[in-house]
Amino acid sequence: MQRVSTTSGRTRARDIDRANASSVLDAAYAEGQLGAAEYHDRTARAAAAKTVGDLAGLLADLQVPATVRDLVPSSAAAPRKPLRRSASPSGYPGHTRARADDRRRVHAQLDHARAEGQLTEDEHQARRDLADEARTLGDLAVLVDDLRLAPSAEPRPPRSRRRHWFQLGVAAAAVVAAVATATLTARAVRPEPPAPVAAPVAPVAGLDGVAPVVIGTPNLLTETGLRQLVADLRTRFGDPTVDEMSVHPELASLTKAVPGQPNRKVGYSYRWGFAPDGAPVTREPDTPTVDLTALDLTALAALIAEAPATLRVPDGTTSHIGVEIMDNDFYAAYGLPRGAVAVSVYARNEARESGHLLAAADGRIARTWEFGR
Repeated sequence: MQRVSTTSGRTRARDIDRANASSVLDAAYAEGQLGAAEYHDRTARAAAAKTVGDLAGLLADLQVPATVRDLVPSSAAAPRKPLRRSASPSGYPGHTRARADDRRRVHAQLDHARAEGQLTEDEHQARRDLADEARTLGDLAVLVDDLRLAPSAEPRPPRSRRRHWFQLGVAAAAVVAAVATATLTARAVRPEPPAPVAAPVAPVAGLDGVAPVVIGTPNLLTETGLRQLVADLRTRFGDPTVDEMSVHPELASLTKAVPGQPNRKVGYSYRWGFAPDGAPVTREPDTPTVDLTALDLTALAALIAEAPATLRVPDGTTSHIGVEIMDNDFYAAYGLPRGAVAVSVYARNEARESGHLLAAADGRIARTWEFGR
């Protein structure tokens, strides 16, 4: 896989450089380092970038996700020397964007400090709320800078898988040998018992002609899968609304307000059933919600199926979609004003070439970011 060249910031960018930068932005957005509007803005700027320096500027304040580390130069992928105490053990400087994992780590540190009496209940809640809103590692570091933190467990060095399997093999061989020896010895000192006679099996009444029940688990990026997701959401929560949602072929993630507590929200994972991702966190009471019944699922399913061709991603597949309310007027000129339901559709291939588009709730395409354009 080719990396973005760093010979000179003035060097002209290639299509592969723009595609790699977009892939890094995709991964950073998935980790919570970028908000939706900021992500779309940077992706658009990456697609239009003229030079390698322009692309590097779009990635300079990000933690490079492990899944795309081979797409950026080694010097950019390696953690930099921290400018101040960091809330993350990664060693990135304080102005680096924070991930959802970094915020969760600070939540745990604040909970530990509260349990030890270092923080009052009000201080603890206030700092947790600030952690949810933190944009950088430096913002998080300030929240724990005056606390005695619990020592982090040192990771164990990886064990050799070959050695591990060799040890298991030796142990298993020893057990088999011991059992075989004991069996042969026992057979040598006593005669073989007669073989037991199998008892007749009584027929089970009432099951004749009953067909097995198969629980369907359709691809969630098809019309059938999307309709099942919306139906299950209504059944589970009593309404089909979410703050935001992302859908992959076999997994969906969504956020909803806590019933009766509009200032709290909970994230859920869906695999043909809902499981909370953690404890409730703070939420703006006036956060707009998406009514999923407003989506034209037939049109969106067709859009999803055609996305790789629409985005000119060779041999591509649709990786996931996102559904949210537009929180800015950046795309008003494209028919998606503030407050409109926006659907983002992403396509990529095994070569990590990618593109994405923005669409309205009725499946109308508002804007595309095609691969190589």
